[in-house]
Amino acid sequence: MLPLILAFLLAALATAVLTPLAGKLATMLNVIDRPSERKVSDRQGIPLLGGLAVVAGCATGLFAFVVVADQSEVDRVREHLAAFMAGGMLLVMVGAWDDRFYLGAWQKIPFQILAAMIAINAGFVIDYFTNPFTLVTHMLPEWLSWLFTLGWMMVVTNAMNLIDGLDGLTTGIGAIIAGTLAIICFQADQLTGLLIAMAMLGALLGFLPFNFPPARIFLGDAGALFIGFALALVSLEGYKKATLLTFIVPLLALAIPLLDTALSVIRRIRAGKGIFSADKQHMHHLLLAREGSERKAVLWLYFQTLCFGIIAISFVDLHGYSAYIFLIAVVILTLRLLKNLDVLGFEKVESESHGPRRDIAGSAEEQSEEGAK
Repeated sequence: MLPLILAFLLAALATAVLTPLAGKLATMLNVIDRPSERKVSDRQGIPLLGGLAVVAGCATGLFAFVVVADQSEVDRVREHLAAFMAGGMLLVMVGAWDDRFYLGAWQKIPFQILAAMIAINAGFVIDYFTNPFTLVTHMLPEWLSWLFTLGWMMVVTNAMNLIDGLDGLTTGIGAIIAGTLAIICFQADQLTGLLIAMAMLGALLGFLPFNFPPARIFLGDAGALFIGFALALVSLEGYKKATLLTFIVPLLALAIPLLDTALSVIRRIRAGKGIFSADKQHMHHLLLAREGSERKAVLWLYFQTLCFGIIAISFVDLHGYSAYIFLIAVVILTLRLLKNLDVLGFEKVESESHGPRRDIAGSAEEQSEEGAK
């Protein structure tokens, strides 16, 4: 346990130390946010490369674990860590290029697929599911396992990117989800997932003071993609804990970003738009319109993410009919939450809510509408 704690602490410390340097680098390279009529913030020149500090902090924590842990523990995680960092660094480079220049949403997809394939090849896979009616566990054919895993990684990676619409939103939500998955992986004795989650949690907490509203630096596309990729992999380790309704635990832990993404896709399809086209109906836009304060909207989403995290942890040890009753209650509460936010009213016109705001210049949604930074 001591090496894991050390990984957490050094990740937080390294990120906190490196974040101001990342900000200076971004300013020097002109990788800065440019306010427009489509953004909430009108502050000029906020640097975008904060994600580099998060990546470096996470890597520092992982390296510390490898140095001080028993050789047997290092051998357990070595291949998985190498794949995580290889895939993660690929997405960081793509995101950093996007932050400085421009890549359309569809142009980034091949790199996301490649990063996912690196991880899948190292053993990050969805390889079985449990029939919720017979409780019989079925092993998936390799091709289907790869397909499901690839889809999951793509969805989670992009969900964490697309929800990054207010100062500190992805950072804080990512930290809460990382903490939730760390607990689940600890219960499941999944060392790889626990280690990555602890390092990510430390890095995100080290970055949050600089990114919380009003932010002094933004994650950038590089940071948001890396966070999404990391949480996707950790959730694949955590799902192995649940024997009933196998994948419900990571779905609950990631409920807020996944709900937001699913509703966005449905809304745009119904409107006859592309799934990456921009609109003003994300959860954070509606909350900002209702609360009138960016900080209040962010804290509200933190709270909702924490609630779903507690539910996910509680669900792990439920069995029999109690699990189904619990799940039905969660569905009812979720629908009530969405009704309160008016996000089920797809007919609502864009002009009724605040314009969107992105911490990441040239996000997938804004880029598809604006065409270039």
